[in-house]
Amino acid sequence: MPILNVKISAEKNPQLTKDIATLLLELTSRVLKKKPEVTAIAIDYVPPDSWIIAGVPLSEQNKNSVYFDIKITDETNTKEEKAQYIREAFAGFARLLGNLHEESYIYVQDVRAASYGYGGLTQEYRYQHG
Repeated sequence: MPILNVKISAEKNPQLTKDIATLLLELTSRVLKKKPEVTAIAIDYVPPDSWIIAGVPLSEQNKNSVYFDIKITDETNTKEEKAQYIREAFAGFARLLGNLHEESYIYVQDVRAASYGYGGLTQEYRYQHG
């Protein structure tokens, strides 16, 4: 039941949106073992002249960048799985966007089961009531 909030330095593009969603859904399912049917992805586009790294807009650096966070239920993935996910996501965005700035961030956020849920039920409730 993860939610992914994605920001990319690009002009809005429907095909890129589909490609990003495909990449993240596949990775989230395969590496983190999350169910695709309850995975949500929100993608925001930021113009490269509005994305600043080290005081210089990406448009002047001829680079692209990405930031995304994914919220997952705490204790459902290992450190190794999260490290693999970050590594493969960075490589996937490098392929999709090209010339990816090293200062692109991916944040796997472990959220307590009693504090996180969907459909009006916490993950803790779902665990307790299987």
